[in-house]
Amino acid sequence: MTADMTNVPVQIPVYLDNHATTRLDPRVLEAMMPYLTTEYGNASSTTHLYGMRAKEAVERARSQVAALIGASPKEIIFTSGATESINAALKGALACSSRKRVVTTAIEHKAVLDCCHFLQSRGIEVEVVPVTSEGFVDLAALQTALQEETALV
Repeated sequence: MTADMTNVPVQIPVYLDNHATTRLDPRVLEAMMPYLTTEYGNASSTTHLYGMRAKEAVERARSQVAALIGASPKEIIFTSGATESINAALKGALACSSRKRVVTTAIEHKAVLDCCHFLQSRGIEVEVVPVTSEGFVDLAALQTALQEETALV
């Protein structure tokens, strides 16, 4: 015996993970179609036409982003996502600083906390500032945590 499903309403789930990935804007899809179908070269492999075209497209995008935010194209770094960006920012900033202390909160993005744990294992002092039950940073604790050796907050 099989169940009759003809009168069962179709339920469409609500997607609540947009911070991880989200629906692609149709304009982005349209702009990307050439690179997904015919211009699919590796921008790091410029010994052939496909790679050269891909590199040109990446550099054009870099210039567009720079112009949009008032930066130099040399200041624009593309990464694969949040975790790579967070690691590059935190580790890069500390590598360029004589200060070796980070202040963060327990409610930071997991990638921030993971990076802070890594930095701590390498001798960087990490202080985790508490937050209120509403998720606000305890400003008195933050003020106490800020020291001359603090490189990043």
